[in-house]
Amino acid sequence: MDLQYLRRLLKIFDESTAVDLEIEEEGIKLRLSKFSEHQAAIASSPQVIHIPSAMSSPSAPAQAPQVSAAPQVAAAPTPSASAPIAAEEKKTHQICSPIVGTFYRAPAPDADSFVQVGSRISAGATLCIVEAMKLMNEIESDVSGTVVKILVENGQPVEYNQPLMLVELN
Repeated sequence: MDLQYLRRLLKIFDESTAVDLEIEEEGIKLRLSKFSEHQAAIASSPQVIHIPSAMSSPSAPAQAPQVSAAPQVAAAPTPSASAPIAAEEKKTHQICSPIVGTFYRAPAPDADSFVQVGSRISAGATLCIVEAMKLMNEIESDVSGTVVKILVENGQPVEYNQPLMLVELN
């Protein structure tokens, strides 16, 4: 499945009123849902009326899509995923994940990290990798500056648009 195709599919799904989508293509099964598993269980319960907050406001971000190709592990939401990070006194910029996947700081387990806290970076520099469906996607900086904080641990799952790093702008 082509990464550009997947991005277009996610954008169309995010902008649509559909809450679930399941596609099987080239032996890959993809399931997208705007509900978390917990919300879906509550919504299907006959005793509870469920009105999802993400669907009530068009400006609220939708739940990250879930890929069923690999076993799913339930993870507690991280503070960085649930609330935007406030900019400190200095001008900072958030580097966010463009896709759902697994965050890696280095190109290989035994290799040095792409960047450390304090590293000076330029626009276009590779900062990390987000693995999605066994594809290693290099995440590049869109700004120049200094890395002031890395918000995700190596090997941790990340959601679409989740902040990964804070960069102090030059």
